[in-house]
This record gives sequence, C-alpha cells and structure tokens, in this order.
Amino acid sequence: MTTQAPRTERGYSTSYVVEQSPDEVFAAVLDVRAWWTGEIEGSTDEVGAEFSYRHPPQHYSLQRVAELEPGRRVVWQVIDSHLSFISEPAEWTGSEIVFDIAPAAGGTELRFTHVGLVPDVECFGACSTGWLHYVGGSLRSLITTGKGLPDPW
Repeated sequence: MTTQAPRTERGYSTSYVVEQSPDEVFAAVLDVRAWWTGEIEGSTDEVGAEFSYRHPPQHYSLQRVAELEPGRRVVWQVIDSHLSFISEPAEWTGSEIVFDIAPAAGGTELRFTHVGLVPDVECFGACSTGWLHYVGGSLRSLITTGKGLPDPW
C-alpha cells in the first residue's frame, strides 16, 4: 500500500497547528533562509520583491512576493524555474506558493499549498517530498523551537 501526500484539487497542500501566535508563524515563514536550506538571494519580506532559491544542481526558482498579510497570509508567484531532474524543467514557472495562517484551537494553523503542484506533473513526487521536509519539518521546527532543520540532501 502506498501513502499519498496530502493534496487538494489545486495543488499539494499540508497543514498543522502549533502553539505559537499567528504573528510568530508569519515571522518564521518570512525568515526563508532559516528553513528553506539552499542559496537564497533577494528580499523575502516585501510585496513585489523577488528572491531566487538555488539548490545546485537540481533546483533553481525565482519567486515574486505577491501578497503579505501580517499574521494571515504569504503568497509567492514562481516567475522562473529550472528543475534539472525532470523532462520539463520549467514546471514550477507560473505556480504559486501559499502560506495561510489562522488562529486555531490551541494556537495557530499553518496551511501550505503549492498551487499547480498536482499529482499529474512530473515533479509531484520529489517536490511534495521536499515540501514535506521544508514546510512540515524545517519550518515547523523554526516556529516551535526557533531553529530550522538542516537540509538532508
């Protein structure tokens, strides 16, 4: 039996509840260098700003910060990408990466969705596994302990 990653019709999605406040969760999401291990250049905390993520040699992507609602929401538009391990390297281009933050019983819920990362795209398996580590592991650790987890790859 295979276990499929959580998803919605729109893309890969995962969520969890932490004890920290919505503002603390928002601040951790914006501290991209502390949880998304790789080479990150540019600003991640201003609407309209662009930042690149590189994990040589497999991954390059350029994100534009599309929305920032303190304590509520962060949205990045992927405006360029190159994933060397799939046949269509620009598969992420045009997708959106969304962090929705909401008060919940016992703390704050963080819901992450990579809109466009659906099971029928080639990157789904590897990329959803990566997000599971980065969002479900490293970002969660940053939120709850103040320290992100190093990249296992």
